[in-house]
Amino acid sequence: MRVLTLGAGTVGTWIADLLCRHRHDVTVVDTDSETVKRINADLDVRAIHGSASQSSVLFQAGVLDADICLAVTGIDEVNLVAASMAKAMGADRTIARVYAPIFRDSSTFDYQRHFNIDRLLSLEHLTSMELARAIHSPETITLQHFARGQLEVDEIEVTRRSDGLGKPLKDLRLPSTVRIAAIRRGDRAWIAQATDHVELGDQICLIGKPDVVEEIKPLFTVGQPPSRFVVIAGGGETGFHLARALEAQRHRVLLLEADPDRCDYLANYLSRATVVCADATRKLTLEEERVGHCDYFVACTGLDENNIMACLEAKELGAKKIMAVVGRPDYASIVSRLGIDLAVSERDVMARQVLSMLEKGAVVSRKRLPGSDIFVLEIDVQPGSTATEAKLKEWGLPPGVLVAAVLEGDFVKVPGADDTLSPGTTALVLASSEQVDEVVQVFESPQDD
Repeated sequence: MRVLTLGAGTVGTWIADLLCRHRHDVTVVDTDSETVKRINADLDVRAIHGSASQSSVLFQAGVLDADICLAVTGIDEVNLVAASMAKAMGADRTIARVYAPIFRDSSTFDYQRHFNIDRLLSLEHLTSMELARAIHSPETITLQHFARGQLEVDEIEVTRRSDGLGKPLKDLRLPSTVRIAAIRRGDRAWIAQATDHVELGDQICLIGKPDVVEEIKPLFTVGQPPSRFVVIAGGGETGFHLARALEAQRHRVLLLEADPDRCDYLANYLSRATVVCADATRKLTLEEERVGHCDYFVACTGLDENNIMACLEAKELGAKKIMAVVGRPDYASIVSRLGIDLAVSERDVMARQVLSMLEKGAVVSRKRLPGSDIFVLEIDVQPGSTATEAKLKEWGLPPGVLVAAVLEGDFVKVPGADDTLSPGTTALVLASSEQVDEVVQVFESPQDD
């Protein structure tokens, strides 16, 4: 694929090198001439000196033929303008990195739609969600970008004996915004159909709106998920998003932040978390806040060295699990030897998101369900496709494929057998690996076949 990367900072260079190693044709644009020289010398990519927000530079970089444009400079506004221009000039898909949360909040203004950008990605938000999943539910896939994060995929074990066991799924009368997407029984996993049933001990995959998924879990499981005591060191954007995610899941959260002004902000926007103005890198602070009694200690101060040292202090005090945000690649082999249970790299998280979206045609992204051969596909419905011309029951999908949800505008629904889809609609489809190509044909324009 032809990939245009705008910005050659830490993230841009890392992604460009990664994509090059995956044999993609990569062009990089940056305003620093020395950086451009270094990239041309060190990496097997084409680097151009210039501003990402200038049309002449984008034209020179080959934006007209780009399959995907990644705007990852350090300035939000430049990324928005550059990604929007790239889309208008011919790039098939565009992704803009943003830091400020306001750009991803469509309640007052929809920046993504206004600038016609396919994805707005926040490294800090992606990192926090990776940490939150590791704490709350490692088997969860949060679909951060489909329906603006309104859907998630969660796997739970059936431990409750109820009247629903043994009944066809179509008779369970689940809310319309949630589906049982897959069933794992022993060593076998398959996509759930209306005539299937669940048994005690099954692992079932739920897909739907996060709050509804949490509501129906008690129908299948005994008791509530355990509430954990989590201490977060650092109240930057990563720590803030992590605290919000954990408090929504009813965990007890203690957030340590040294900046008094930032503490005021955190206290105003966090409803249940306890915010303490203190230096999390000092052992005395950790002792005073009883960090030794926590279930998880997460260090995300913004500096790798501080995160590592804080984790070691917390481990010595008795914290059960310790996690850190560590960006430097040369630290990757060190953290495990130091006893840190999980180290998350913002660059790696971003790279995984980008790699999942390096798709041509109708497919926007694909993610594999953990421990299975089942993929969650995000597919754009193209004009003239079978999905727009026939009812769902007439599409001729392979047996076992599930169209789990449809996004039209900002409205999410579970499609029925008699539904047709409008061009521009996005569908969320579950299919096994050997079915993917046949499924995609249903959503593509005839000329793309």
